[in-house]
Amino acid sequence: MRAVLVSKALVVGAYQRKAEEIARLGVELTVLTPPFWQDRRGKQVAERIYTAGYDLRAIPLRLNGNFHLHHYPTLFQELQRLRPDVVHLDEEPYNAATWLGVRAARSAGAATTFFAWQNLQRAYPPPFRWFEKAVYAACPQAIAGNQDAATVLRQKGYSGELTILPQFGVDPAHFAPGAGRATDSPLRIGYAGGLLREKGVDLLLAACAGLRGEWRLAIAGGGAQAGALRSLSEEMGIAERIEWMERIPSDQMAAFYQKLDVFVLPSRTLPNWKEQFGRVLIEAMACGAAVVGSNSGEIPNVIGEAGLVFPEDDAQALTSHLQQLLDRRERASALGLAGRERVLAHFTMAHIAAETVAVYKKLLGREQ
Repeated sequence: MRAVLVSKALVVGAYQRKAEEIARLGVELTVLTPPFWQDRRGKQVAERIYTAGYDLRAIPLRLNGNFHLHHYPTLFQELQRLRPDVVHLDEEPYNAATWLGVRAARSAGAATTFFAWQNLQRAYPPPFRWFEKAVYAACPQAIAGNQDAATVLRQKGYSGELTILPQFGVDPAHFAPGAGRATDSPLRIGYAGGLLREKGVDLLLAACAGLRGEWRLAIAGGGAQAGALRSLSEEMGIAERIEWMERIPSDQMAAFYQKLDVFVLPSRTLPNWKEQFGRVLIEAMACGAAVVGSNSGEIPNVIGEAGLVFPEDDAQALTSHLQQLLDRRERASALGLAGRERVLAHFTMAHIAAETVAVYKKLLGREQ
């Protein structure tokens, strides 16, 4: 089977393990990415970290950073040259990149699937709703990243077969526990991701300010709220307990998680956004950190019984969870072990790759 995976997400080196695992299952795979992707979190230049067994190539991207209108001007020629059996468009169905990708795949005689994270019911104006309708009609198989996304696709009229599957898992050999965590040092709390309102980092600062005892907080990432959050930490009198870091390269994230006792994802739902998965949670869980997350979107389903969940925007509830882990370090250790086991059972890159290849086989009528 020859497959082409078109994905701006695969500029991230750690995510490329999925492509290696797909190729390991016998797929002759080409991955096409842009040279970089830029959004409100900053610029991510394409990495080359996990590249064994398949062809990873950067191709031009127009309107980089425009979520709905970005597209690959040379994709038609690429697919004509490659003549794949399957084209996997790692994009929402209402985006120009997906619609143009479907047309290019059809011209090359390939079956096509798409991936959707969108977990809010939203009606799009023309031409995006036209793109969406055309993509639905062209793709008999689709992948939804979470249960809410699958529900939205059905509500909007998609009638093809759906597989509910996260976009990426983790490599448990790379994302693994480090040296033993000391129980007599300050509780090490961490966050990694966008410094954006919807990510709730201001809530994390407020929760930490209410803690009794010794703690330290590490925050890694960038975004529009970076300056305001630093100022807020100073106003709260906790700035000296916080280490601020720039966005960390994907192949160095495991070292970040390994230094933590607790990882927090305090996302808040906004009218146009709710948490679609929270990949940082499974990375931290794989590294043995206890995880605490809000109940925004998919977070409770990712954590399951292997961590703690609090009502979004409730700083007092988050403080209570963190205080429990500060006072009972053995509880944090137990949750860290449970999180690692949950990742091994449900969220490895090998598992995600195998389920993805199963979708490809269904597209081609090869279910065995």
